[in-house]
Amino acid sequence: MHAVVLAGGYATRLWPITRHRPKMLLPVGDSTVIDRLLSDFETDDRIDTVYLSTNERFAPAFEEHIADKNYEKAELSIEDTSAETEKFGVVGALAQLVEREEVDDDLLVVAGDNLIGFEMGTFLDFYEEQDAPTIAAYDVGSREKAKSYGLVALDGDRVVDFQEKPEDPKSTLVSICCYAFPQESVRFSEYLSGDNNPDEPGWYIEWLQANDSVYAYSFEEPWFDIGTPDAYREAVAWALDGENRIADDAVVENCDLGDNVHVMPGAELTDVSLTDSIVFPEATIEDSDIVDSIVDEHAEVHGKDLTHSLVGSYSRLC
Repeated sequence: MHAVVLAGGYATRLWPITRHRPKMLLPVGDSTVIDRLLSDFETDDRIDTVYLSTNERFAPAFEEHIADKNYEKAELSIEDTSAETEKFGVVGALAQLVEREEVDDDLLVVAGDNLIGFEMGTFLDFYEEQDAPTIAAYDVGSREKAKSYGLVALDGDRVVDFQEKPEDPKSTLVSICCYAFPQESVRFSEYLSGDNNPDEPGWYIEWLQANDSVYAYSFEEPWFDIGTPDAYREAVAWALDGENRIADDAVVENCDLGDNVHVMPGAELTDVSLTDSIVFPEATIEDSDIVDSIVDEHAEVHGKDLTHSLVGSYSRLC
């Protein structure tokens, strides 16, 4: 089978941190968001090719990353877009990729900004047992959160109802963007020809479930949908596993470090209080109190108290 990792978004809710870099390459502990997926695929013999579906703006960054990591299965499949306003929608992009790459096999589709606690091999084992379209389902524990996802109703492991972004969800079990399709269920063009919603893949799952048997792999391992600064920081905190991470060559002098702190190589911190925050390489912070914030590379912060803040690369706050 083939895999598609969706990495075409522009992550505007994370700007300025992601204005010039894809959020899938944001560091999470010792890895990045997308490397956890690509590493799993690299070692699974069932996956032949991994299509990294991205846009023209971020293609060079991904190309460099694939080369640096020596991934053998991953290859770029580039959408003809360079701005948020030009996006085709996820289902539209998938339909174009299937045609562009002449995909004629089973297909695994995963969002590149998903940080998933289970191993993809376990999900594929379940899919092979069902021999039918399979989604991953997670209990978000909040009906308010469930409004943002596809609501899943099950009879055993079989999906008996699916509602994309319901206004009044009856439960908290939702679909995440992790789907496995037999070749005969890769029907994106047919779906779009019916004037259906091209934007969110959940609309395709809702349509498919009305026409086919669909199964759900329910999991309890951690899952992070990294679309906001809070979600990114939560993912980093999970990866740190209760321990702060300070790069060996970072300079940290006379600092008060709270929980969930990641300071990357070359950063310099002097007389700083830092809690639940991420400091990127070569950033400089002095005489400041930083809480729930992200300070990008080469930024300078002097004598400022920041809470829930995003400081862009090469910015200077004095």
